[in-house]
Amino acid sequence: MRFAERRKRALATAAFEGLDGLLVTHGADVRWLSGFTGSSGAVALRKGSPAVLFTDGRYTTQAKAEAAGMRVVIGKGSPGLLATRWLTERAARKVGFDAAQTSVAEFETFRKAVPAEVRRGFFVAKAEFVAKLREVKDADEIAKMRSAAALGCKVFNENLEALLTGAESEAEFALRLEAAAKRGGAEAMSFDTIVAGGERSALPHGRASAAKLPKRGFVTVDFGVVLDGYCSDMTRTVFRGKASRREREVYDSVLEAQVAAVNAVRAGVTCGEIDEAARSVLRKAKLDKWFTHSTGHGVGLEIHEGPRVAAHQKQQLVEGMVITIEPGVYLPGEFGMRIEDTVVVNHDGCEVITSGSPKVWTQR
Repeated sequence: MRFAERRKRALATAAFEGLDGLLVTHGADVRWLSGFTGSSGAVALRKGSPAVLFTDGRYTTQAKAEAAGMRVVIGKGSPGLLATRWLTERAARKVGFDAAQTSVAEFETFRKAVPAEVRRGFFVAKAEFVAKLREVKDADEIAKMRSAAALGCKVFNENLEALLTGAESEAEFALRLEAAAKRGGAEAMSFDTIVAGGERSALPHGRASAAKLPKRGFVTVDFGVVLDGYCSDMTRTVFRGKASRREREVYDSVLEAQVAAVNAVRAGVTCGEIDEAARSVLRKAKLDKWFTHSTGHGVGLEIHEGPRVAAHQKQQLVEGMVITIEPGVYLPGEFGMRIEDTVVVNHDGCEVITSGSPKVWTQR
């Protein structure tokens, strides 16, 4: 599905909900609809009119190159304000906007630009309207995500030996990964790299610190790369030294839970059912108390997108969604671990796009 088809789909969905226009200002949504990657832009969609990208003079050349097939308007001031005026000039009467991505101050500015006689009811709050459409990826997006995931796996595999035997700090190892990712072509990291060793591995989001990697103990590494705008996300936990029986049993339970959840993924299954597939394994092992977050989330142009793969979530998976599966156990003052893969939902299962890096820990 290319950009024109995405815009057509967005307008059709808007019309179904009684809207005759859309104001899109969130960066990831603007990029998905237009291809424009600049930091300041807005897309205006109105039935019966060509779509328009509004931006400022810094992006004149870039916008025209990236948003091929769209009209590009270069103006002064807020792109969202310019887009609002354009919509009113084309007699729009009910325009959807993303209330989850628009500040109160921005909204008031947009609202005041609407003529008083049509201002009442002009804007209709539709939180994450375009983001919901982005949940199902097209073939082009999935190909880009496979490439990002493959780069992440390559970077991790090439630095696994240093993780298992090196004397670096957590922050130094994170820097090693990030430098390798940049050399491999990554535009950025998907988020601040997590490296947490020893007792710090019990922190679900233990940002890489100055602490040295432990001589003996678990080390959890959670990271992702951005390639062609799309994020990868994976977590691997390894053990340095010789593990105790209990440490092995806890790790094996988390791995079993992760595999069970991956095996449960297919179109039509609810997000809550995927979460329960992982949580039930840990419940039997009497470890569910220490599984303190959801099982996964959507990934795409942003590292956290819908759907939310969590307990009691009724949303059904749809073929083409890309989600993470990442159960973990965190025992305060002792140790913790998480194992995460990114998967593409298929009709009768899923494709694990982070399979290029092994999940079984290496014991020395």
